[in-house]
Amino acid sequence: MKLLLLGGTDFGGRAVAEAARDRGWEVTVFHRGEHPAPAGVRALHGDRTAPDGLAALATGEWDAVVDTWSSAPSVVRDAARLLAGRVGRYAFVSSRSVYAWPAPAGLDEDGPLAEGDPDAEATEFPADKRGAELAVLRELGEKRTLIIRPGVILGPRETPGRLTWWLDRIAREAGGPVLAPGPKTTPLQYVDARDLAAWVLDAVDAGLQGPYNLVGPRDHATMGDLLDACVQATGSDAELRWLSPEAIEAAGVEGWSDLPIWAPPGSELHAAVHAGDVSRALSTGLRCRPLLDTVKDTWAWRQSLPADTAPPLADGLSAEKEAEVLAGLA
Repeated sequence: MKLLLLGGTDFGGRAVAEAARDRGWEVTVFHRGEHPAPAGVRALHGDRTAPDGLAALATGEWDAVVDTWSSAPSVVRDAARLLAGRVGRYAFVSSRSVYAWPAPAGLDEDGPLAEGDPDAEATEFPADKRGAELAVLRELGEKRTLIIRPGVILGPRETPGRLTWWLDRIAREAGGPVLAPGPKTTPLQYVDARDLAAWVLDAVDAGLQGPYNLVGPRDHATMGDLLDACVQATGSDAELRWLSPEAIEAAGVEGWSDLPIWAPPGSELHAAVHAGDVSRALSTGLRCRPLLDTVKDTWAWRQSLPADTAPPLADGLSAEKEAEVLAGLA
């Protein structure tokens, strides 16, 4: 299998490139050169946003292309148009953010979608991702297009810094309290980038088409599982101080932004992020590794990095605000 990765040097794209290489596929990554390409793959350089930025892709044929672009749909349009006659299938990594807000719990791939324009410049993330989906569908048609809609993506090389925020927060606490958003049984939906990569390659190889929500099932993990795994992975003796959603709201603390990954159960945000229907992906072979493996591997990767090269963390709750909230509840 000859695979072209548009991107493929950071986080999810890199996981796809490495997984394809390890299967013995012939892998080409096209990128700007800001990060080193994985060992054992062919690298082509270019800036998709620049005039003639796709020149390195003017020749060549591939069985499939995987595109992870997250900005202007017109950039995806140009790549899809250039490659349409020389690739077998086009897999676009979109997002569950393309569903019209608010996305109710249990929403599957047939739910209402945000507006998008395949010829647009960058606007907002949901519209950009939906516009890019439409661009690929227009240029290659439904039968040759695979649309992947992940939600929260975790694992080594995580760039949003959500899981690493919790790991760093828990690791630096020496026996003291850590604000833990409850209840512990709050369901979480996420996908390990490596499990996403494995499913994408299987789907491309099997000739799947159409859209797929790609996160784990709703019963795969809870907030309690996540933070317990962070304690175990880091070897911390921090005390998780569980607070109810009502207490968190009363303290002026925001889910998701102040407390990465978590959203109050029953809220519109939790329904949209952690309660999607993923039966279609599960029925086609999506396999999710244990949460503890994801957390341990992410911590090991984080620890392996020199301090001056570690990716930034999510903003999260400040230490001062956390101390103030915990003191007020004591």
